[in-house]
Amino acid sequence: MEETLEKDLGVWILADMKCSKQCRYAVNKANKILGMLKRTITYKDLKIMLNFYKTLVRPHVKYCVSPHYKKDKELSEKVQRRFTKMMNGMKGKSYEERLQKLNLWLLEERINRQDLTEVFKICKD
Repeated sequence: MEETLEKDLGVWILADMKCSKQCRYAVNKANKILGMLKRTITYKDLKIMLNFYKTLVRPHVKYCVSPHYKKDKELSEKVQRRFTKMMNGMKGKSYEERLQKLNLWLLEERINRQDLTEVFKICKD
């Protein structure tokens, strides 16, 4: 069966309205930027690298159109895992410890927080 893929406003969507292709596209783009950061930045200060991650990498993962499937969530989370492993002094620590040290949230937690914020705005507005 042939997949009908359509790109509209920069978002890839299949005919069955699944956005898995968009998630893969966004994650690939984020991974390319992470690789560029890893190759070009030699002094990996936590504060500087966090700013780079939050401004250059994370927007691409967010543009993943809120992944609904577990495989898409895991794919998006791998980008953040890869970033936390790049940091000096993080080897040998668990993912949760790295997140806590860098003051970052899991993808699922960020999505839930955004949803709760929108619900709050709707209720108060």
